[in-house]
Amino acid sequence: MAIDYVQVGQRLRAHRVGSGMSPEQVAELLEISRAALYNYEKGEGPVKLETLERIAELLDTSLPSILGVGTEYFSSAIAYFERLRQIEAASERVLVYYEPVTFLLTSDEYPKLLRDMLMEGLPEQLPNRKKAQAEIESLISILSERRTTIARGGPSFAGIIGATQVRRLLRTGLIGTYDLPKAERERRRLAARREVERIAVIMENEPVGIQIGIVDDTLPNQTFEICRSRNGTVLVAVSPFRLGELPNVRLGVASVTAAQEAVDLYQKLAEQMWNRAAKGTSGAALLRKCLKEPQI
Repeated sequence: MAIDYVQVGQRLRAHRVGSGMSPEQVAELLEISRAALYNYEKGEGPVKLETLERIAELLDTSLPSILGVGTEYFSSAIAYFERLRQIEAASERVLVYYEPVTFLLTSDEYPKLLRDMLMEGLPEQLPNRKKAQAEIESLISILSERRTTIARGGPSFAGIIGATQVRRLLRTGLIGTYDLPKAERERRRLAARREVERIAVIMENEPVGIQIGIVDDTLPNQTFEICRSRNGTVLVAVSPFRLGELPNVRLGVASVTAAQEAVDLYQKLAEQMWNRAAKGTSGAALLRKCLKEPQI
């Protein structure tokens, strides 16, 4: 099997970023130079399998995952979204299902809102609270880079959202905990309305390279993304991590795979959802209907 050292390097970086370790720390623990690790992450191989195995063990992953053999697994949201950022940057088309709305199409104020939600959602007695806060800052930075890729005319984009999840968002608001003052809860509901209104405007205007479909039904809780690279490779990323109201980025296992069975099944699922979705002005009308409903 020919080893794609560029992809190996990207996976190494994703897992290292997810571990919270700096390049210097990893290099020191492996007893290699910082320059060597830098070259590994740049994909300037070859790298001995023994070295890759040591790196994988240090980063709490497996050699097959680093090599991209089978399925890549991520228990760290930071590692997963960094890997997704890499994949999206090399893709010509992505189809995304995230609920209640996709982060990639949110407003410029949304990263700060998400940061607030994640911070306020941290348990008071959480061990290593400062570390968790630092991880949130790192995650927001990576997510923001993903938004920039789409905004600058990156891969063509198709997004699927569910009307049921949108209605829940409008009722709950963009919160990380229910334990907020009444005035703040109302402010967060208004922020949620602005995000939904933004999606409606995008659907009405139909910008080049961006399509959105809304399904008037309850959709899967587990989100997924299908990415087609410029060389024709198709990857499926499946995630338990939530970036909407009451977000979760601390617990779960995400995966990325090119396995044909998984690709076929998720493409079939995406096709079913897309065919049922309202698009363009009709989709925008459904969102505006949700906005007008009583938020009890």
